[in-house]
Amino acid sequence: MLPFLFTLSKALAIQLFGVLGIFFVFGYILSKLQEWTQNNYYRAIGWKGILWTAWLGTPVHELGHVFFAKLFRHKITHISLFRPNAETGNLGHVDHSFNRFSMYQRIGNFFVGAAPMLFGAAVLIVLLYFLVPNAKEAFRPLAVEQTTPLAILISLKTTLLKLFSVANLKSWQFWLFLYFSFCVASHISPSKRDQMNMWRGFAWLIAILIIINLIALSFQINLTNYIINVNRYLGLIFGIFTYALTISFLHFILSAIILKPFEKK
Repeated sequence: MLPFLFTLSKALAIQLFGVLGIFFVFGYILSKLQEWTQNNYYRAIGWKGILWTAWLGTPVHELGHVFFAKLFRHKITHISLFRPNAETGNLGHVDHSFNRFSMYQRIGNFFVGAAPMLFGAAVLIVLLYFLVPNAKEAFRPLAVEQTTPLAILISLKTTLLKLFSVANLKSWQFWLFLYFSFCVASHISPSKRDQMNMWRGFAWLIAILIIINLIALSFQINLTNYIINVNRYLGLIFGIFTYALTISFLHFILSAIILKPFEKK
């Protein structure tokens, strides 16, 4: 019994971390960078300082919620793509409800919560395609299946060097892409409310995976290999998240340096 439980626990850990862990790790880091960057603006310019990125980033964030709420058949009761409120600090929101008796809709809470990252990544991919001439070449190393962390880091380094090449830095389209990237990346992380939804859906994902793995192990089927194979298709998403993380970190550093002299005492 104990070896069986150990095998089940190990399989679940690998499957969950290998496929869904990317959302929690990147989501947490991006949310902290977003919080620190916004604090830089609050101290120097006030609440309106974040609007130069929010005008685009917030609608992308909220449209992500709308898309996945529709996909998982949630009922949308109100949509506000961009309505800044200085008193509450709210920039926009999407109100939705779900059928508590529907497992599909309950699982959907995870994806509706993670929607800003998924939809934001899709928007960045579209911007790359139309504004960066060598986008396919730059991200090709990440499309190849990687087997070790070192190989992933080397691929990421190659991608970033090609993306920020001299030719691109001389192109106005690339600088426009860079600004749009600032806008999207600055608001791509799930809010605290979104994170709560993610955990609710995640609990149901775990329950489903336990049942599926129990059945698979009973028939001596190694489900982990099938699920981990999904990772080979996550290379581009991983690369885009890394780019968003790089841009968010750069935004934080620049805002700290440029706004420091303007901080209100």
